[in-house]
Amino acid sequence: MPSFSYKAVDKLGRFAMGQVDALNEVDLEIRLERMGLDLITFRPATRSTSLFNRNKVTNQDLVMFCFQLEQLSSAGVPLLECLVDLRESSNNPYFQKVLGAISAEVEGGKMLSQALAEHPAVFSDVFVSLIDAGERTGQLSVVLGNLFNTIRWQDELMSQTKKLLAYPAFVAVVVLLAVVFLMIYVVPQMVSFLRNMGQDLPLNTKILIAMSNAFVNYWWLILGLPVAAVVSLAATIRTNPAARYRFDMFKLNIPVTGPILHKIIMARFARYFALMYQTGIPILDAIKICENIVGNRVVADALTRVHTQINAGDAMSESFRNAGLFPQLVVRMIKVGESTGALDKSLLNISYFYDRDVNDSMQKMLKMIEPALTVLLGGILAFIMFSVLGPVYDSFSKLKI
Repeated sequence: MPSFSYKAVDKLGRFAMGQVDALNEVDLEIRLERMGLDLITFRPATRSTSLFNRNKVTNQDLVMFCFQLEQLSSAGVPLLECLVDLRESSNNPYFQKVLGAISAEVEGGKMLSQALAEHPAVFSDVFVSLIDAGERTGQLSVVLGNLFNTIRWQDELMSQTKKLLAYPAFVAVVVLLAVVFLMIYVVPQMVSFLRNMGQDLPLNTKILIAMSNAFVNYWWLILGLPVAAVVSLAATIRTNPAARYRFDMFKLNIPVTGPILHKIIMARFARYFALMYQTGIPILDAIKICENIVGNRVVADALTRVHTQINAGDAMSESFRNAGLFPQLVVRMIKVGESTGALDKSLLNISYFYDRDVNDSMQKMLKMIEPALTVLLGGILAFIMFSVLGPVYDSFSKLKI
């Protein structure tokens, strides 16, 4: 469907600008009229090809969407007015366009969940399923509040992970640039000086010279080969299910980061499972949806086995234990939830425990990474300096004699 950029005015005379998908000018006027706007001018929207201006809705946009919609709907504001207010208050042009389309679809008679389902790139299946369950049970405000807390938790976790990786990435770039500069510019000049001295070079200096020659003559291969390997590996993982499974298994088995990743996956699973259970989504359906949430093929296959066993009549806790991938804490808390009838509270306790463990583990890892990278950087620079300056010092010592 074509997209149009428009300029319109509302009933109070305030100007509004944005983008809306419409079949033609008449359809555009009808859609804007449903949103309480009168069309002034329009033109076909141009699609940007810039890598830095892609259509994207962030977790922060979704957090504000859930929070504001929950607040407005709890105050008794009609849904259509809520969506119009959300569109006008959003700072994301693409999200404004999406909200405009959702407003038009709701005005046309669709349920909110049906309108959200028309935009799968923005609203996931679990998001739509929860909204649908909230509409059917009359607990839309409660669902929106739970979604707000869940997406905010996920965004905070991602932000914390980025902070954890920022320092190692910065140091890695500094080390790489320093090594490249020394190998390409400094070392060749010092080698020329040492050869003019006619002195026998130690083994470490010969190794450094060989590495420097490789950097100078084959820099394109040294820099391009890792990039090509990463791109090839990513393409293989994306297109080959077996390779994806092995890669996900490898990530879980990495000595330091594997256990942290496992806890993050368990926390995400428990939180969303509890949210769906609270909303009234059947357990089997919730487990099936969780297969796409966990983001790991190995854990997703374990959930498939759990789904099969529960469907066959086995107890939930026994099914999770037999899957062989879920920690004892998860199995024990699910069993407690089965016994007490408060499965959602047990699942939220699982998420709380793993959230705390993940935060502690990340802080410990950050404290370990900083000195380790400092030692690594010092070791690399010490090797280069010792290999270069050692023979120079020996040459000057002989000249004094």
